[in-house]
Amino acid sequence: MKSRRQQNIVTLLSDSDWLTTDALAGQLGVSKETIRRDLSDLQQQGKILRQHGRARLIHPDSRDSGEPFGSRLKSHYADKVDIARHALAYISEGMTLALDASSTCFHLARQLPDLPLTVFTNSLPICHEMSKRENITLICSGGTLARKYRCYVNPALVTQLKGLEIDLFIFSCEGVDERGVMWDPVAHNAAYKAQLLGRADQSLLLIDKSKFQRSSEVKIGLLSQVTHVIQSDSKGRAERP
Repeated sequence: MKSRRQQNIVTLLSDSDWLTTDALAGQLGVSKETIRRDLSDLQQQGKILRQHGRARLIHPDSRDSGEPFGSRLKSHYADKVDIARHALAYISEGMTLALDASSTCFHLARQLPDLPLTVFTNSLPICHEMSKRENITLICSGGTLARKYRCYVNPALVTQLKGLEIDLFIFSCEGVDERGVMWDPVAHNAAYKAQLLGRADQSLLLIDKSKFQRSSEVKIGLLSQVTHVIQSDSKGRAERP
C-alpha cells in the first residue's frame, strides 16, 4: 500500500508544478503526517523537491535548475553581506582557505582584507577579486568554465587537493531540509562542496534564513558534518558553535 500510495503521489505531482501537503492528503484520503513520511521517502530517493510544506517532481530534463550567479548575487543581498562580514572573524593570517562559488562567498571575498593567506576556489568572480590582493596566494581549481554559475568544473579535483591542506572551508548551499541534509541544485557544485567538506580541518556554512526547510536536486552532506554555521534570522545573526 505504501509503494502504491507513493506512486500515486508521483503521478499527481507529474501533472502539477507544486502541490501542498494538505492538497496531497486530501486527494489521497490520508493524514498529513502520512504524506510527510511519503514525501521524505521520495525525497531521499531523489524523485521530488520539498519546500515550505509543498513538493514538486524532479524532471530528468530539468536537473540544472539552479539560478544564474548574477541572480543569486542580488537575492537577499543585505543578509548575505552581513553574514560575510561576520565570517571574517574566523579568518586569520597564515590560513589556507577554500571558498565555493556561492554569491555569499563572493561577498566575503570582497570584504576580505589583504592578509597573508592562501585561497583555493572554483569561483571565477572570487579569482578576479583575489587577484587584487598582493598578499594573498590564489589557487584556482581550473577546469571548464560553467558560465551560468561563473565557476570552474574540474574532474581532476581529487588529485589537485591531495597536496593541499585546507584549514577552513567556507561555503553556502541551496537548502537544508528537516533531516539536516544539505542540498545543491547542480551536481558539479555539490561534488566540489562534498569533497572540500571532507578534507578541510574546519568548515563554515554561510546561510540565510530563506534556505532552511528546503531541499534541492543533489545532496552535499549532513549539517552535522559542519564545524560552524553563520545564519541570518529576523533579529540579525545567529550562530551555532
